[in-house]
Amino acid sequence: MPRDYRKSVNEASFPIIPASLIPAQPPRDCPLCPRLVEVRHMVAAEYPGWWNAPVPPFGDDDAWLAIVGLAPGKHGAHRTGRPFTGDGAGPLLYGTLAKFGLAQGAFAARIDDGLTLNGAVILNAVKCLPPENKPTPDEIRACRPFLAQELAALPRLSVVIALGQIAHQSVVKALGGKLPKARFAHLAEHRMPGGPVVLDSYHCSRYNQNTGRLTPEMFEAVFARAMELRT
Repeated sequence: MPRDYRKSVNEASFPIIPASLIPAQPPRDCPLCPRLVEVRHMVAAEYPGWWNAPVPPFGDDDAWLAIVGLAPGKHGAHRTGRPFTGDGAGPLLYGTLAKFGLAQGAFAARIDDGLTLNGAVILNAVKCLPPENKPTPDEIRACRPFLAQELAALPRLSVVIALGQIAHQSVVKALGGKLPKARFAHLAEHRMPGGPVVLDSYHCSRYNQNTGRLTPEMFEAVFARAMELRT
């Protein structure tokens, strides 16, 4: 399976992937989900300068904390190649990471802004852009092995923050947990068998922020608890 991302993007726009997670990445032309492949080709035809590929993780190769989102947004990660970069969710997520000492540098919504993460890494349950941000169950299932490999490749991992119910379900399954015993709720905690604690949060989407479903204070409470759970 080819994994040389540099073959089809300019070197200056190549996202920095944690070295230990590179073997867990799908190829840029991943064929597993026909509907998502069609979307990728359609967007690439309209915007050939965009990333237009499965979005790789971003963060610390030695992370104790993994933040798992749903999937790339069209004008965010699918465009830039870095999770939560270029959409309305990014400022809240990266601002919160900075507040807890988990990010260094200034977030400027582009991959060359010099931002780095310290002790944290950001992953997605689904790596390719789904229509209307709604992957199908089959697409989530097809992408889960990549998530499982990524989580397994983080030797210091002790806490996983799942952003939203789909990410929660995929993380629990990837870690060998049972969903009936691990129900999603904001700030809910789930100890995985022999593994990390899964900590739930409402997704930091612009929609959830605008409707008040998730406030900055609620989001910060999740990260404060993650810091307490760190081992």
